[in-house]
Amino acid sequence: MSPAPAAGEDGFGGALPPGARPAVLVIDLMRAYFDPASPLCLPSTDCLRSAGRVVAAARGHRIPVLHTRVAYGPGGVDGGLFVRKVPALRQLFDGGGAMGQPMPQVCPADDELVLVKQYASAFFGTSLASTLRAAHVDTVVLIGVSTSGCVRATAVDAIQHGFVPLVVREAVADRAAGPHEASLTDLQAKYAEVISEADAVAYLSEDR
Repeated sequence: MSPAPAAGEDGFGGALPPGARPAVLVIDLMRAYFDPASPLCLPSTDCLRSAGRVVAAARGHRIPVLHTRVAYGPGGVDGGLFVRKVPALRQLFDGGGAMGQPMPQVCPADDELVLVKQYASAFFGTSLASTLRAAHVDTVVLIGVSTSGCVRATAVDAIQHGFVPLVVREAVADRAAGPHEASLTDLQAKYAEVISEADAVAYLSEDR
């Protein structure tokens, strides 16, 4: 895997070397982001194909794969202010439903954990941090959507919980190029290592 660049003269962009015990976290790769009938539908499915390749590499080398999906109780009762700010969330995920189903390219295996969340970060209000610590994980490889929302929030919380976040550039996506690229730039500067799919697959394939 290519080393991260050294810190720039502005004091940002230092390196976070990946550890020896990774896990892959598949963030919200649900039908809602790929169905044209959904207000959250993304303009491309490229990230989904890339994510599938990353997941396959992890499974082929017995690296843990964990998944998140979004679901709310009746009327969005557990969505707090978030569903008021983003009404589409309650519309799509109230009580679960078809829009919250995983895409077949990354469908969870029978032995893979699926965490149900109500907010942006996969760590907020879930057992993710304790689950990773119990498995002695030190690095999380992040794939999924959206770059400026749930991926970014999860990366920020990952570093705050002591896990090295690796964001796979080709395996994340957003509603538009602007927030996508801006988020990747900011993540690399302050919170994570943004790496290529090829580097992610090589890292997951290392002998351990």
